Amino acid sequence: MKRIAYKYRIYPNTEQKVFFAKCFGCVRFFYNKSLDDMNEIYKSTGKFKNITPASYKEDYSFLKEVDSLALSNAQLNRNTAFKAFFSHRSGFPKFKSKRNDQSYTTNNQGSVKMSDNHRYISIPKCPRIRIKKHRDFKGTIKSVTVSLTTDNKYYASILVEENTETIKLLDNAIGLDLGIKDLIVDSNGNKYKNHKYLSKSQEKLVREQRKLSKMVKDSSNRNKQRIKVARLHKHIQNQRNDYLHKLSKKIIDENQIICIEDLKVKNMEQNHKLARSINDASWAKFVL
Repeated sequence: MKRIAYKYRIYPNTEQKVFFAKCFGCVRFFYNKSLDDMNEIYKSTGKFKNITPASYKEDYSFLKEVDSLALSNAQLNRNTAFKAFFSHRSGFPKFKSKRNDQSYTTNNQGSVKMSDNHRYISIPKCPRIRIKKHRDFKGTIKSVTVSLTTDNKYYASILVEENTETIKLLDNAIGLDLGIKDLIVDSNGNKYKNHKYLSKSQEKLVREQRKLSKMVKDSSNRNKQRIKVARLHKHIQNQRNDYLHKLSKKIIDENQIICIEDLKVKNMEQNHKLARSINDASWAKFVL
């Protein structure tokens, strides 16, 4: 068995958007509040205390209005962040910001269902959300992550447990050299173009960001312009991700062994003349 996530665009109505906003806010509040309290407890006692959502619900009654599974998953995510920190795999957990993409995860305990016509999905406390199911899946739904991006679009990422398919073994092996002029040059001499999506949109992006910087803070026009800039960033990101995913799948499907050079990207980014080009190439995204 394997678990695969399928991401779909959803179109909540006004009432559902209000519910999602509450869930995003409560998950962020619990995560940040518990993280801050755990830090204070550690400073005074020298020990970490695992704080649960239930310990806050009496003082903060608004936490009772949202999906309890969302708060439980926020607790798990916080604990995972601490484990990564203590095992020296990551930095200290950071507080969540409402300026970034917002999301919450709920588990399927029999309450996550797709309609017969596949046009609606129901999750705990939020039934019949319109969904654009552009591809089908076979298996058991384990969880659903609802997210709101900075360009004001809603998505549902459905984690499905499916039967593992047998993959045919190949005899091919290949080495990859990462670059900027050409994104990849393989050991067979094949070159794959670096499309430089950010560079191509840089002039338009700078123009729209300049407009945003001159607008009155917290005004409706500034918010519209902020969304416009966010959509432009998301468009660039989607272009890059689409190309990298298709390219990586092609290489994986054609080869059994893949060797890639180990680059110290952070050290290379200290060269300000190359930093933007390195980020635009997104080597780490391709390798991972």
